[in-house]
This record gives sequence, C-alpha cells and structure tokens, in this order.
Amino acid sequence: MADFGSTELDAFRTEARTWLEANFPPSLKGKGGIMNAEEPAPVEGDYGLWKSRMGDKGWGVPTWPSEYGGGGLSAAESRVLQAEMNRIGAWNPIGGMGVMMFGPTLLEYGTEDQKRRHVPHIVKGELRWCQGYSEPGSGSDLASLQTKAEDKGDHFLVNGQKIWTSGAQYADWCFCLTRTDPSKKHEGISFLLIDMRTPGVETRPIKLISGSSPFCETFFTDVKVPKENLMGPLNGGWTVGKRLLQHERNGLSGGGGGPSRTNPAALIAIARTYIGLDETGRLSDRDFRTRLIEQDMNAKAYALTSTRVALEARNQNGPSAATSIMKNASSSIATNHCEMVIEALGQQGLGWEGDDFSAEELTAARAYLRIKSSTIAGGSYEIQNNIISKRILGLPDTNKHTY
Repeated sequence: MADFGSTELDAFRTEARTWLEANFPPSLKGKGGIMNAEEPAPVEGDYGLWKSRMGDKGWGVPTWPSEYGGGGLSAAESRVLQAEMNRIGAWNPIGGMGVMMFGPTLLEYGTEDQKRRHVPHIVKGELRWCQGYSEPGSGSDLASLQTKAEDKGDHFLVNGQKIWTSGAQYADWCFCLTRTDPSKKHEGISFLLIDMRTPGVETRPIKLISGSSPFCETFFTDVKVPKENLMGPLNGGWTVGKRLLQHERNGLSGGGGGPSRTNPAALIAIARTYIGLDETGRLSDRDFRTRLIEQDMNAKAYALTSTRVALEARNQNGPSAATSIMKNASSSIATNHCEMVIEALGQQGLGWEGDDFSAEELTAARAYLRIKSSTIAGGSYEIQNNIISKRILGLPDTNKHTY
C-alpha cells in the first residue's frame, strides 16, 4: 500500500484511534511487554484478549502483507498507528523471533506454501520460534558449523548441537542452519525449519549469572525434517541466514522507528530519588548530572536516528549494513543506562534477594547483569565493526570468518 496524503492519513488516524480506544484494555496501560525468550507470555486475562484482538487485526505486524494476515498498512500509516498507541499507553503484544527475524526473512525467501503455513501463526503470536545458529565450536566463524543434514530421499536427517538457542525450551519451531555439503564451507549450508516436537530434539537451559535461563543448548539426534521445510535453495542457506541476521540486528537495535531500548525518564527519576537534589533543585552529584545529560542526549539522538534508518530500510526493501552501526550504538547506550542505574542506586543496587531491597531494586540488579550479553547477542561488537568496515567504509577484508 502506498503512502497516502494528509487527508487519507487523517482518516486512518481516526480509524486507528477509534479501534484502539474500543479494544485496548485500560488495565494494561503503560505496562508493555511482548512474547520474550525468557518465558511464555500469558494467554489468559486482558493480556490474552489484547493479543488476540491485535492478532486478528494484523496490527501486531502492521506493514506485513494482508494476504497472510498482516495489517497491510503503508509505512506512514504504521507511524500513525504507533503514535496513537503511544497516546493511550498501548503497546504491541505480538513479538518474538518470529516477528523480529524469521517472519521478514520468510516473506522474502519462503515458498508460497511456507508463507501460508507459517506467517498467519506469526501474525497472531500463536507459535514461538527459536534460532539454531551458533555451535560450541562455531560462533564468530559461523560458517564452520558442523550440524549436518543428510539427504534421505523424502527427508533430511539432522544430527548436531546448537548453543545459546534463546527460548528453545519454549519454542514450537526452530529456523536452523545446517551443513548439507561437507566439502564446501559457505556454499555447503542450508536453511531448515525444524518442528521442535520432532523426536530427537532436546533442549537444556543454561542458567546465567542474572539468574534467568533465556539460552539453551539444543541437541538434534537423528531428527527427521521433511524436504518441504527447506527454505531457500539447497546449499544456499548462507545467503538466507545472513539476511536474517540483518533483521535480527535491526530488531535488537530497536529498529522500526520504535522507542530506544532505554528509558531516560526512568533513569532521571531514579537519580533524583536515590542521589538527591541540591538547594537549586538539581542533582547533588555534579559529575553524575553531566553524564546523565549526555546519556539522555545520546538516547534521544539514537531514537531519532533509528527512525530514519527504519524509513530508509523500507525504501531499500529491507535493512542494510547500517543495522550493524545501530546494533553497536544500541548495546552501548543500553549498557551505560543499566550501569548508571546501579550507580545511582548505590548499595541498594547490590541486592540479590531479601526484604532489604525493593522489587524494582532487585530487577535493576538483574538487568545490569543481563545487559552485558547485549554486546555479544546477534553478533559481537567486534563482528559488527568488521561488517561496518567492509560493507560501509569499503576497507580491505582482513577477516574472512565473520558473519
């Protein structure tokens, strides 16, 4: 759908405002939340009702094609919809890897049958997806992966192990890179869709220092995968896999024109409460005050840049290598935010459990520990720098083993 003029957008704004006011449960105002990798989202109560309504409307993925259940909106209409949601404190309950990474890639590389089979479920948030990429011996050098898929006529037989598989213990499906030609490296990889309920699939959660278990070890032992679950050409999975990583980095960086991954207002409120104010009404710690202003400016500049990059991506028919810049910037801002929260909390930011700490203080401590992985997830900071140097700056390729 093409972008409309102001008259048409005004009409759509009225439509969106009317629908949201009639369908968004007031009890959920400002609470936020999407299907995440750490635990299944609730399906009952107002959350389940809101999720069902947004899924049926297709507005959880507003710009996806309507023939597969998406909203079919233009980029301009999508921005209007987001503005109207922000106005009443509404948020998108449809998310996860199916929306952030796999869905956009499926729309680009999947067969018509694969799209009609999987996209509607993603649109409604009915199924969870996980990512089978990294292996114990194949991280930054992802193309060295050894999980093999042998051609057995009407199916592939998959054997191997993946690691850091976010949400695998809850996932219904896995999009997985496998080796189908052991004689070649990049050109011997295929992209398979694996039903996680298939016999031979085993997941083992990895408990992190933050106390949660969003990541898993995933084992495939003689797992039968139907041939129709091959996405893209045989031995052409590296191209599909790289495209998905662009979508992942776009999502991890807060792409799509949404808010930044941190909330400057929340940090300011914490600082005012725990550090205190001087006689002029300003933060009593001058150095922290200066850094807080810089953090606020960086977060707002990032949010504006993210919106611009998202608009450019739509014009270019998908994300570009700029997602690597945004991913690094996002993880840096988010890490700094969490570190400043802990600093502002002082000794109250050091709690793990007990009545001496509030729920918010305990959550902040865990967020601080969890955020450290953001510089690695989706490709490490160094990997992104390699991509930036090669694909944006045009510098010589000095490392052949990056993705």
